[in-house]
Amino acid sequence: MGISVDELVSYVERAVDQMVDIIGGLGDELASRRPGLPGANSPYAILRHCLGVMEFWGGQVVAGRTIERDREAEFEATGSIASLVVAAQQTKDTFRADATAADPGAPPRGPHPGMSPDELELLSKGSALLHVLEEVTQHLGQMELTRDSLQDGRLAAS
Repeated sequence: MGISVDELVSYVERAVDQMVDIIGGLGDELASRRPGLPGANSPYAILRHCLGVMEFWGGQVVAGRTIERDREAEFEATGSIASLVVAAQQTKDTFRADATAADPGAPPRGPHPGMSPDELELLSKGSALLHVLEEVTQHLGQMELTRDSLQDGRLAAS
């Protein structure tokens, strides 16, 4: 029994919606704060990174568009929750369109710099879409822990 592209996209959208709910519950200031742990990211940056993952893997690797991405800047991102919510909806819409138009068994269309063609994520468009699911779900868990540590206050960075 296989999973449909629609089901996969629905799981990605659900994870993004849960991240949007988390940052909404934190408010602008706390959503952009990093917990006081080495290498930790703010909830805002985590979601911005996930949107970058969706844009790059769905847009370039699956759909074949050239995507200009500054991955490092995603982890430094701050701003208003309202603008990130709009970006999340737009990214979900584009990702759904890219995934729906894709033949999951076909080879990926766009290259990924620094990866060899035999990497699991590059075996097919379907494997690239699964990589997006992997990324957003693991980062949802990271965001949940980050939220909890920020709300607790003992690990909040100053």
